[in-house]
Amino acid sequence: MKFTKMQGCGNDYVYVNGFTEKVNQDEKPDLVRKLSDRHFGIGGDGVIFVNPSDVADFEMEMFNADGTRAEMCGNGIRCVAKFVYDKGLTDETGITIVSAGKIKYLDLTVEGKENGNRGTVSKVRVNMGNPILKAAEVPVVSDNETVVDEEILVEGKAYKMTCVSMGNPHAVVFMQDVAHMDLEAIGPKFENHVRFPKRVNTEFVEILDRNTVFMRVWERGTGETLACGTGCCATAVACVLNGLTENQVTVKLLGGELLIEWDRENNLVYMTGPATTVFEGEV
Repeated sequence: MKFTKMQGCGNDYVYVNGFTEKVNQDEKPDLVRKLSDRHFGIGGDGVIFVNPSDVADFEMEMFNADGTRAEMCGNGIRCVAKFVYDKGLTDETGITIVSAGKIKYLDLTVEGKENGNRGTVSKVRVNMGNPILKAAEVPVVSDNETVVDEEILVEGKAYKMTCVSMGNPHAVVFMQDVAHMDLEAIGPKFENHVRFPKRVNTEFVEILDRNTVFMRVWERGTGETLACGTGCCATAVACVLNGLTENQVTVKLLGGELLIEWDRENNLVYMTGPATTVFEGEV
């Protein structure tokens, strides 16, 4: 099976062309676990199959490293856009990609088109759609309709969280000295907390100024990753809801930076960031 290793801000996945590589659905979870293993496989935060679609230009079928399905990945979907353009599956710089039934609209920045060259994608802007704030739809267990700056007890310690879904559930926690926190210890406790019926991705965020934040993320089914696109979107929304930043925020991550804008008038979140091919191979 041929594959392409790609990353967006260090959030790395193994990409498989579902047009040409045929894998039985019931075999995919085990295959994903093997391919994602950084010691015995290719290594990545998961595997993404790029498939044909009847409702969009392409389908992104995403799996976490533990073999579970995931609804959306902001860094992953940018890399899918680069994958389909760079490999000649499309000539368009405005495309649609569906993941778990939700369609996203992407604008591709292509470099190197001079002298008759097609060029390659360097950056992608994604319309990530409406942030979901209703607690039952995130989902998060709460007596309130929305969860904004609400207390949660984790291992006997009280934290304040704001919960947002960007197609997948996020809990955003604001705190100081995020760089030195023991994420390996606290991340799994949030992920599997009883208040999150579908588990949760948790962002630990430090406000740097009105336009800049630093974030570390614990992703369900994977662990700490160098970046999380949907997590950055959820973080920007949470920042605005708590009055901590402006509507446009640069999110600094261990793997790079993403620019997030929440268009409050139309209730749409836009994410702009890089997409990079690391290497290709056959397994």
